[in-house]
Amino acid sequence: MSLVKSFSEKIKKNQKKKLQRKNSIISIKNNVDQLYDLIYQVTTNISKNEHTNPLNSFGKKCFSQSDEDGITIEIFKRLKNLNSGSFLELGVGDGTENNTLILLSLGWQGFWVGGSELAFDTSQSKKLKFYKNWITKENILSIINMGLNHLKVKALDLISVDLDGNDFYIVEKILHSGYLPKVFILEYNAKFPPPVEFKINYNPKHEWRNDDYFGTSLESWNNLLTKFGYRLICCNSQTGANCFFIKNKFSKLFKDVPNDINQIYSEPRYLLHKNFGHKKSIELIKQIIDN
Repeated sequence: MSLVKSFSEKIKKNQKKKLQRKNSIISIKNNVDQLYDLIYQVTTNISKNEHTNPLNSFGKKCFSQSDEDGITIEIFKRLKNLNSGSFLELGVGDGTENNTLILLSLGWQGFWVGGSELAFDTSQSKKLKFYKNWITKENILSIINMGLNHLKVKALDLISVDLDGNDFYIVEKILHSGYLPKVFILEYNAKFPPPVEFKINYNPKHEWRNDDYFGTSLESWNNLLTKFGYRLICCNSQTGANCFFIKNKFSKLFKDVPNDINQIYSEPRYLLHKNFGHKKSIELIKQIIDN
């Protein structure tokens, strides 16, 4: 009997030690997460407030990958176009993290195009249309025409593009076809600082492999967009992932923004990307798109 009791006590001690180790690991992980959050917060504030472009100080994350939402809001405040407008976003993932949800929450309407299923149903929304399509330069114009007809508008205020691949060729096709929104938000490959020109070779079947072979350098975007009367005004400083262009006629509203591309460029900080705040809820997004 004493042998059984002794064996039972050993088992209990081992279980207690395992639980203590597990709790220690959880505690260490929580401490590491808190330390990361602190470092991230400090680094983010420094990158925003010490950037040579004052527009970066408005950066804020709501639904965007990082700080693009705050920059978008400031741009359209200056354009006096904040509470109404029409947009197109190419490449929206599952719909829970992109550049135009913030505009939907402000009363805009628009359409999304992407190759993945959304995490929610948009069929009842009166202000958002989703087209599940693999986007190429061969089909982009027909998709845009469908979207414009659905929205019953002839022009767009914003086009956002994040396709991890053939972005340059899609945007080039859009520009040559006369679709000239007030603002472009474009993913750029920040591995290549100005004056390096780079764009991947066109491949309609291209899929990003989580490596550095994607998209377009900032210099190449700038060379293309300036030909069509646009001005580069910002690169988000938190991750160095997206650049913002406006039509030249709005330049007087951005006199504080440097003209030198090197003072606007932000280097890549992809590892700093982190979701702040509470867990994303489908209920919140559904309320935005359905109201």
